[in-house]
Amino acid sequence: MDTEERRRGILDTARQNGSVEVNALAARFAVAKETIRRDLTTLEEHGLVRRTHGGAYPVESAGFETTLAMRTTRHVPQKSRIAAAAADLLGDAETVFVDEGFTPQLVAEALPRDRPLTVVTASLAVATVLADAERIAVLLLGGRVRGQTLATVDHWATRMLAGFVIDLAYIGANGISREYGLTTPDPAVAEVKAQAVRSARRCVFAGVHTKFGAVSFCRFAEVGDLEAVITDTGLSSAEAQRYSLLGPQVVRV
Repeated sequence: MDTEERRRGILDTARQNGSVEVNALAARFAVAKETIRRDLTTLEEHGLVRRTHGGAYPVESAGFETTLAMRTTRHVPQKSRIAAAAADLLGDAETVFVDEGFTPQLVAEALPRDRPLTVVTASLAVATVLADAERIAVLLLGGRVRGQTLATVDHWATRMLAGFVIDLAYIGANGISREYGLTTPDPAVAEVKAQAVRSARRCVFAGVHTKFGAVSFCRFAEVGDLEAVITDTGLSSAEAQRYSLLGPQVVRV
């Protein structure tokens, strides 16, 4: 197996499993750990993976996106803390948009059930979480359902959303960077997210630190469009300060 074949194998494994470890890859490909580290560095330079301590995880792109099921297994404690902190920003909002994705789903679970609230969402999972809440009215956007994320997209969803004025939108993204803003792999998903940002008076991004610095295919919002960014302490305080200079309050939990 030559270098390019090994690197393709590493990338395929990362995409199948959600992450890879240096030790396991070295054993699998019968090469030195330092060789694997160089491979991961090269893949990172090409924007295909992000390095972690002892391994890497795949970067989502136009040709690759993790499933909702895979997202429910990674960084769950951090995502739970982020969701709780995001729900605390509800304030006096009466109409709320909750985005697709696992962290927004956790935000939906953390919303108060003891007050009237209208929640608009494209996510079947979010709608299911809130369906039995007596004081919460759930409006599910129509459209084509994407199997990857179990959420609706296309013009049916965006036209319906364009007719609303939303007090607060909880937005997710596959990547957020100071240079390229908020991004996601699929243009149809990006259109729904962009319309949610346009329809909302306030926007809050909720996502783990691994989203920061990652760039995907379709840009749908700028960092300055956000009122607040909620993440975990894996994002350094210095980097949080750099994002805050672009406009939003940055909260690390």
